[in-house]
Amino acid sequence: MAQLLESMPGASTGQVVVTDHLNFWGGCRVKPKDGINAEPVHEPATGRKLCDMFPCGKEEVDQAIQSAHTAYLKWSKMAGMERARVMLEAARIIRERRDNIAKLEVINNGKSITEARVDIDVSWQTLEYYAGIAGTLAGQHIQLPGGSFAYTRREALGVCVGIGAWNYPFQIACWKSAPALACGNAMVFKPSPFTAVTAVILAEIYKEAGVPDGLFNVVQGGAETGTLLCNHPGVAKVSFTGSVPTGKKIMEMSAKTVKQVTLELGGKSPLIIFKDCELENAVRGALMANFLTQGEVCCNGTRVYVQREIMPVFLEEVVKRTKAIRIGDPLLENTRMGALITRQHLDKVLGFISQAKKEGAMVLCGGEAFTPIEPKLKGGYYMSPCVLDNCTDDMTCVKEEIFGPVMSVMPFDTEEEVLKRANNTTFGLASGVFTRFWQGERPGDHRVLLPAEDCGCGDGRRGRLL
Repeated sequence: MAQLLESMPGASTGQVVVTDHLNFWGGCRVKPKDGINAEPVHEPATGRKLCDMFPCGKEEVDQAIQSAHTAYLKWSKMAGMERARVMLEAARIIRERRDNIAKLEVINNGKSITEARVDIDVSWQTLEYYAGIAGTLAGQHIQLPGGSFAYTRREALGVCVGIGAWNYPFQIACWKSAPALACGNAMVFKPSPFTAVTAVILAEIYKEAGVPDGLFNVVQGGAETGTLLCNHPGVAKVSFTGSVPTGKKIMEMSAKTVKQVTLELGGKSPLIIFKDCELENAVRGALMANFLTQGEVCCNGTRVYVQREIMPVFLEEVVKRTKAIRIGDPLLENTRMGALITRQHLDKVLGFISQAKKEGAMVLCGGEAFTPIEPKLKGGYYMSPCVLDNCTDDMTCVKEEIFGPVMSVMPFDTEEEVLKRANNTTFGLASGVFTRFWQGERPGDHRVLLPAEDCGCGDGRRGRLL
């Protein structure tokens, strides 16, 4: 895999083929047990096969978890500052190889290279942040009456499982592993079967940085492999990023053995734009909140509420800029929107747009499959970003998570009205507001200046904007 990473400077879309083993435990890549039941992984930009993914079965999951447990016994006994030094070295390696990792991530995922570089920067910054925490973990000493005392210790949990999503493959692997490792735990990580390639790169970087063999392991697979991990008695905690239905299943499975669970699930977040906003900021924010990473972001502000007085000028500017978004080869520097993750997902997103039109929404621009001019990209999973007008709160496109580049725009008149509508959702992941000054008069409100988007994140459960 190191050779693959070293080949990235000269790589271009449609050229890379991955033949290395993608499972990793005990400090090395592991050959699939039987070499059958391979599932093809496709390059989103071209539609061609990138590699084969071999799902792990029970025996392989057992081996990975046992390897993690052995490493945990050693790692958890190290001082926090020792763990921090290793993690900082891993961060340095990621930073040094940032451009190559970003290129492979584009081939793996389909997003633009400019976005992928930011993802890799966030990855090494995450490791640095949690390395800084590792040496500060401490308990309490409590003096009790009569000369007695009590004290607490912060102990590592043991083996943690991370289950990643396909929209930020490498970054999510870092987000889940960094806090776990900083606190003395080991991790078995399962990437999405659609983006099987870059998690192994992180595993090799951790090994190179000096973690014990087995501390960070990668098992490939889909729902069946995930079920084996969540039900395994040797696992202490599960961290999952993905859809609400899958999150519910993971919580249910983990509860059987009383595992701790952290879920980062779906969203249908509101973005509220008041008439006193800085319009340029609001337009840019709406475009980012809907079309970043082809709209495949869980906290995207896809329900855009615009105060009626500025609705016409807002829509005019948003449509003009949406039409100007450059779609195409994600490895080119001037591309602003790459390919969606799979053909099936592209069809699903286009199906939401068809349903929206049936329910009365009006397509102001986009919303169609897009075929780039370059022949090698004609099999890729592209679409033109879509802006929907004439939407209502009861439409499917407004209520359900689409996970694609589709913006639903609706007018509002008063603050009280829009807050009620924004909070009328089963999701609670994020929210955004554009205004020069918050005018709320409700008891306990904080009057704050909001020159740009103000977001709050949660775990996907029902929540309120304010």
